Amino acid sequence: MENTGAKLLKKIEITGKIVCKTGLHIGGSYTAMNIGGVDKSVIRNPLDGKPYIPGSSLKGKLRSLLQISSGAIELLEKPIGEVKFGPTNNNLDADLFGNASGNKKDIQQKPSRLIIRDCNLLNSDILLKKTEIPYTEAKTEVIIDRITSVANPRQIERVPAGAEFNLNMILNIWSDDNEKELLNNLFKALELLHDDYLGGNGSRGYGQVSIIIDDIRSKDMNEFYGNTESEGISIKENFKEKIKKLF
Repeated sequence: MENTGAKLLKKIEITGKIVCKTGLHIGGSYTAMNIGGVDKSVIRNPLDGKPYIPGSSLKGKLRSLLQISSGAIELLEKPIGEVKFGPTNNNLDADLFGNASGNKKDIQQKPSRLIIRDCNLLNSDILLKKTEIPYTEAKTEVIIDRITSVANPRQIERVPAGAEFNLNMILNIWSDDNEKELLNNLFKALELLHDDYLGGNGSRGYGQVSIIIDDIRSKDMNEFYGNTESEGISIKENFKEKIKKLF
């Protein structure tokens, strides 16, 4: 990456929580095959067994929603999941999420401005008391063969509605960035997620979430970093109207 003389001015930390309105499924790895067990498990922390939302899953979903809303990509009918860049691509997502130029010399490589941490389970004690599987539920679904009418049941593990996860995002602001545009695009992506879904099987009711922003703090590089008595200036009131749309 070329040295353009730009420097890091501030870090904006956004903290809050993600509340599951319906069951959430973000798939994990299969370490064992158990007869009568769930067919699709959720991702868990291997140390304590608690489910969590990977920062990569949340970031990828936010970027995808922003791309589709701005016309940056077009969904193709075949093959499933294939996308292509549309003619109205205005790099809104690249400014916020970064990009990789690969072998294309005509694309300017941009680093990601946004850091999203893994979201850890907050109300694990309540879930552990209420669920048969530790912290999760097994939802039974039945696939009916339309020709033979044979039923094929399966169980999908989900984090139940009411589960809460912590949210921590860092937005890096450089001297050549448009801070207002970056923040507006981030809140737009969060608002789109509120009316969409997170994880898999969203068209079947999974993954509806609500975003609650507790605080937004601006940490200036010159004034705050290195000063142990300060944790930055809260600028949550500046975004009151945007935050209302996320509940």
